Amino acid sequence: MTSITHRLAKHAIETPFEAIPSVNLDAARLLMLDTLAVAWAGADAPGCSETHALLAEEGGRSDATVWAYGGSLPAASAAFINSMTAAAIEYDSIGLGVAVHAYVAVLPAVLAMAEWQRASGRDFLAALVLGCDITHRFAESAAYPNRGFHYTAAMGGFGAAAACARLLGLSVGQTQHALGLAFLQASGTQQANIQPSLSKRMLAAFAARAGVQSALLAQRGITAPTDVIEGKFGFHALYQPIDAEALMHALGKRFDNDQASIKLYPSCGCNHTAIDATLQLVKQHDLNPDDVLSIEATITPYMERIVGGDYDPSGDAQVAAQFNLRYSIACALVRRRLGLAEIQPAAARDPAIAAHLGKITVTVDETQTGTRGPVVLRMRTRSHGEIFCRIEDVAGSTGRPIAPEAAEEKFRECFTVSRYPLSDARYVQLKARVQGVHQAADMWRFFGAMM
Repeated sequence: MTSITHRLAKHAIETPFEAIPSVNLDAARLLMLDTLAVAWAGADAPGCSETHALLAEEGGRSDATVWAYGGSLPAASAAFINSMTAAAIEYDSIGLGVAVHAYVAVLPAVLAMAEWQRASGRDFLAALVLGCDITHRFAESAAYPNRGFHYTAAMGGFGAAAACARLLGLSVGQTQHALGLAFLQASGTQQANIQPSLSKRMLAAFAARAGVQSALLAQRGITAPTDVIEGKFGFHALYQPIDAEALMHALGKRFDNDQASIKLYPSCGCNHTAIDATLQLVKQHDLNPDDVLSIEATITPYMERIVGGDYDPSGDAQVAAQFNLRYSIACALVRRRLGLAEIQPAAARDPAIAAHLGKITVTVDETQTGTRGPVVLRMRTRSHGEIFCRIEDVAGSTGRPIAPEAAEEKFRECFTVSRYPLSDARYVQLKARVQGVHQAADMWRFFGAMM
């Protein structure tokens, strides 16, 4: 009987470009632009420049572009730092059903490989779609509740390896070994979410680098276990039970790379419904922060696990702010927004925001199984009595589309506020290249004259 790993490898290698629906190609281009934008904005986030300096000191071939900083590095190193900057400010796209960040793991790997191998834009785009399709399928088929591993770190390497294997022209058998090698490097824990540290920003980067290296090792004849999903000590047994039927359903006919939404706040997705609810109440009632006496946020068990802890910005303040529900609510209450300025270390330690943290209590509704909603926010106020708001899910989810204008505003801000900004003309040029990437003859020229 053909193994699941073999079938996924065959899917990655043999699915023709023509079989991919236009809606999936459009989604890949949009989410590619989103990922590049947040990487530019994240390039000066704590930890990123230090990591880039280390990789630059190590040096090596000039395989692929380092997105925001400029210059080039070996493909695996470029994939690592580009993924880290894209993930750093928690502003990258996220899966609709589960908290997997496919594009920050797959795009840095596949774009680095495409540049190095001088692949066509058409081949690059197909590899991106298929790598993200495989990553999303993994995450969506994993049993609930999550045991505590980090979805992107543990699963993103599979999609990145498959995409890179396709660009290298590997056989199905070699790709199966590449997936096995990716599994040997799969790791990552949500401990990095609940105990904020700069290493959180590297979880997707480890997967991106593993994808590049796994494909290259398989190309050189390195073998690996071939049943790494359903094997005795495979992913299903060691990490999380996988629903094989769900994983393989409509493989090659339905592509799940479009099952992701663009974030409107640079914060963990578990905070977004609470931010939305706070902003809705603040604007609806024109609330002054001092008018609010108390706030109760009722959230799901998963949300409480990731962002429900006490707020402590004494260490890595930016990471602490991005992974804390209380900070998110207090910030939205005081500043009436939560954007790039609100996650800077000084803002994360702002006494004006800290003064309202004690008003907030968090309650868990054990009957709910959502990862980002619903949230029920109740405020007791001096002027309006008790008011409340319920938000079911994040913007971009089914029934809550993101307006194109909101996405465009985000992209422009990300590209222009960075320490390494693009001019408006350069941004327009890059956007046009992303939209027409399928027409590129040689991806080595993709960033030409841009940086």
